Amino acid sequence: MTDLSGVDEKTRTELEAEVFRRLVQHLRDRPEVQNIDLMNLAGFCRNCLSNWLKDAADARGLGVSKDQSREAVYGMPYEDWKARHQSEATPEQKAAFAKGGGRH
Repeated sequence: MTDLSGVDEKTRTELEAEVFRRLVQHLRDRPEVQNIDLMNLAGFCRNCLSNWLKDAADARGLGVSKDQSREAVYGMPYEDWKARHQSEATPEQKAAFAKGGGRH
């Protein structure tokens, strides 16, 4: 991020961390928003966030598992979240995902 002139690196990192926490909370507060909808509209989803978190931990040599990074994003074990909130994708959602290249 280069457009926050006058903001030191430590403060910039703290701001980015707060934004991440707010985004994660925003998604936790809206479990009705399906990951496939996020992918179709924005090109990323909760799983992407958890993968990016794990990548960052891996880059620092931290022993964070995929399950731990997912729980940090979902606020509960991933399998629990899926059972409570994930619905079967509709044919329209699947078609939109396929049209977008199925990137994930």
